[in-house]
Amino acid sequence: MEMSLPVLAIILSGSALALAASLTGLVRRYSLSRSLLDIPNDRSLHEVPTPRGGGLSFVVVFLAALAGLALAGIIPGRLALALGPGGALVALTGWLDDHGHLAVRLRLAVQFLAAAAAVAALGGFDSLELGWYTASFGAAGSVLAAVGIVWMLNLYNFMDGIDGIAALEAVTTAMFAGVFLCWKGAPGLALLCAVLAAAAAGFLAWNWPPAKIFMGDVGSGFLGYVFAVMALASEKAGALPVLAWVLLLGVFVLDTTVTLFLRIRRGETIWQAHRSHYFQRAVRAGLSHRAVTVWTGVLNGCLGALAALAVARPALLLPAVAAGVLLLAAAGTRVVRMEKNGDHEAPAAK
Repeated sequence: MEMSLPVLAIILSGSALALAASLTGLVRRYSLSRSLLDIPNDRSLHEVPTPRGGGLSFVVVFLAALAGLALAGIIPGRLALALGPGGALVALTGWLDDHGHLAVRLRLAVQFLAAAAAVAALGGFDSLELGWYTASFGAAGSVLAAVGIVWMLNLYNFMDGIDGIAALEAVTTAMFAGVFLCWKGAPGLALLCAVLAAAAAGFLAWNWPPAKIFMGDVGSGFLGYVFAVMALASEKAGALPVLAWVLLLGVFVLDTTVTLFLRIRRGETIWQAHRSHYFQRAVRAGLSHRAVTVWTGVLNGCLGALAALAVARPALLLPAVAAGVLLLAAAGTRVVRMEKNGDHEAPAAK
């Protein structure tokens, strides 16, 4: 007798949650024993040395579930090939970087290799659904897709700067995407989202402010890679367009993109550490890590509602994205005003 999708999702999610939480504790012990710590400096926002590398827990859980689902024939082999080897390579590079700094060129070379392999495994990428119109890119689409994977991978790493924010982003994005994919008849991708959300939640139990461990590059790069590849896969399957994923990840996408543009305009070295992201500016304005992370979750909920509207009415995809941009622009403007005025009160109190 075949197991129903909801039952399988519950079993996988529960197992992923428990395993990730347990593995995070083990990684924390390892990091402490090896003095694998993030030491506070003038660019960081934490005040005490904190173990890093905790993202290894959800990497292991997700890759194990991916292998199991592929062997069981629940997800296509192409999807497993796109997510598995490249994800493992990105995670390994991040794990090594967490132990000792790797050259930027080496990291980028590995990232582009993994991205190119993922696009090839998916059979290339030549078009993008815009709701009422499908944009065709031809062969250039695959190149743009690989660049997009690398951009998502790095922007996720950039945004992993305060307690809980990157893990909560993963939980909310994967939860919404999983529901939408199940709704649109893509059970394999939906199950992967359920596993990822649960595994990230298991880690979040340790990373919630005040964090007992950070996910490190091993986790942040992996999450960005997985979300980007799953977005491409769901677009090709006709289940969930890339722009819907961009909307779900809107807090991270818009913060990083705008911050990068402003830093380039100021002539700053873009690969150097900084404290210019809007979430960092909110903390500097007086909000706690917990408050910024909670408000990120609130914004994610609003973006999820807009994405649901776009999934229900595909013609509203671009208007939903535009509404999301306006919402995030308003939030960013509020942060700038708080920073200028020295207003330490949270937005909700106004």
